Amino acid sequence: MRTASVAVVDAGVDAWASERLGAARAERLRSLAEDTGVPAFFGRTDTVPGAPAGPETFHIGRRHVRDAAGDPVVIDWRAPMSRPFYQASAADPQDLARRRRFGFADGELTSYEDERLAEGDAPDPDRPSGLLLAEIERPRSGPMRDIVATIQPDQDDIVRAPLTRSICVQGAPGTGKTAVGLHRAAYLLYTHGDQLARTGVLVVGPNRAFLRYIEAVLPALGEIEVDQATVADLTGRVPVRAEDPPEVAVLKGDPRMAGVLRRALWGGITKPADSLQVTLAGRRYRVSENRLVRIVDDLRRAGTAPETGSAADQQVLHYAAGRERLAMAVAQEARRQKEEGGGAPTDAETRRCARSPEVRAFCDSGWPSWDAPGLVAALFTDADRLARAARGVLTDDEQALLHWSTPPRSVRAARWTAADAVLVDEVAGLLERTPGYGHVVLDEAQDLSPMQCRAVARRLAAGSLTVLGDVAQATSPWSSSDWSQTLAGLGRPDTVVRPLTRGYRVPGEVLDFANRLLPVIAPGLAAATAVRREPGSLSVRAVADPAAALVDVVRGLAGVPGSTGVVCADDAVAGVVTRLRAAGLDVAALADDGSAQARLAVVPATLVKGLEFDHVVLLDPAAVVAAEPRGLHRLYVALTRAVSSLVVLHAGDLPEVLIG
Repeated sequence: MRTASVAVVDAGVDAWASERLGAARAERLRSLAEDTGVPAFFGRTDTVPGAPAGPETFHIGRRHVRDAAGDPVVIDWRAPMSRPFYQASAADPQDLARRRRFGFADGELTSYEDERLAEGDAPDPDRPSGLLLAEIERPRSGPMRDIVATIQPDQDDIVRAPLTRSICVQGAPGTGKTAVGLHRAAYLLYTHGDQLARTGVLVVGPNRAFLRYIEAVLPALGEIEVDQATVADLTGRVPVRAEDPPEVAVLKGDPRMAGVLRRALWGGITKPADSLQVTLAGRRYRVSENRLVRIVDDLRRAGTAPETGSAADQQVLHYAAGRERLAMAVAQEARRQKEEGGGAPTDAETRRCARSPEVRAFCDSGWPSWDAPGLVAALFTDADRLARAARGVLTDDEQALLHWSTPPRSVRAARWTAADAVLVDEVAGLLERTPGYGHVVLDEAQDLSPMQCRAVARRLAAGSLTVLGDVAQATSPWSSSDWSQTLAGLGRPDTVVRPLTRGYRVPGEVLDFANRLLPVIAPGLAAATAVRREPGSLSVRAVADPAAALVDVVRGLAGVPGSTGVVCADDAVAGVVTRLRAAGLDVAALADDGSAQARLAVVPATLVKGLEFDHVVLLDPAAVVAAEPRGLHRLYVALTRAVSSLVVLHAGDLPEVLIG
């Protein structure tokens, strides 16, 4: 599914499409060059006199810039010669004598900072440079910004990983995992532009609010040919009008459902019980029952071969293609008989035979035609059909959870749920091949069900993955304590997990407070360490009436630069917005579609994942915890959204583990 969050052009299909892609990208680069708020460069490297190419100076920026003679003035940050800017250290200067970082404000050069690497002068890894801290702490509002000026060595290793390598990033809050994934997409598009122009790049996020938040990053880097979608977008083949009870949603997300659906589809094929007469080139030929049985059995075996571990490779033959091959195989048998009698039928005559009414009727009776919603609806409304498909896989009680006791008036009128939509997409992938991408960036992957993972895997084809997430932030009912289940569902069980534990965004005081939850929600997971501390960045206040105290806190932040997010339990959002507006504050509730991203926003706890605000006010953490089974995980997410300050307002009911 193509979305409008980033302008999308299908590249490499034909000359016209390629020309339009080139024109669109050139226009984007021109707009970057003309944007006075985007500096042409942010860094500089000076190589030592003894370097292989001699002493050279390179400026590093978001794009290549050449002078009138065609000589490079600024080197794209993704070019190989830019890598020492990110990787060089006093221990390994990589032929650099000096690295210079520049500071800008509104497009104006305001400062610079030198590191004389050849002389052993480099910042302590645990105490980053002043310019890096200034960039991290710069007030923010609106969409997420790129981090090309501040990418750190551990992040750069992931960004520049080869296209053929899938990587899973276990990133603690504030470590920049989302930015790293997006910058990897930009790097791969730069390095493998021709290949990815044909196969495409897909970014999958948890909700539309998240996609709205990150939508400006890739265009800011000059990359516009990227699709962005949620899993709901990818699987939106039926209208979602209902919500499953938790136990039903968990069952529908179980990987066993893939086997049930497969049986339901392929198990409907029946063996021929009689011979068949077909017409070829004006004469009739009889195909024997035995021959028809062999044809059907061979095709069914090709379609039901054991899975290879990936939803994209789960069968050699798709069901719809099997129907077409069956018709053609019957026609080819008639052709063989005619040729044995001395005839010479043409290919066109053979194709007409395959499309003849008698051949089509034979296929319809033994290899029935299905559409994906129709099969799922038939399975859930027919208890006997469900029992046959689920025999030995699901218990009787589980089958009862899936059964629709009241059949809908029509397939489209059914009260489909989000979990149903994923199952419909699974069947669609069994019927026909799902187009795949050359690379997929999957964020907040720890929350996906196994069936949702399979939906993403179908879009992956033979490409590679960048999986981003944090098991400590896993809030879905099917979340696991490690990455093995998710990576297996994505068809890449051997993917290397790369941890990011240096927190750049969240102040140390805030991170330390949130980390108290880790022994309970993610035992054994390494806690993140912050690169900066901000005295006064954390305030935990016990108040008699948190909602009343909220107005004073938000008023106090009104004159402070940057964005403010008031995070609360979902069912409290409307009341909080009303109360703040009654106090004369300009506030909006953040919606699932990403609208109302105001400077002051009230954010439902279920939407806050992946977002950042300069200042966060967390209202009534006990209500956040009580709202869902994995409420402590949700609380951990809410506690780690602040870049500058966090205020927690509670009525003496903090989780015991947080009480120091």
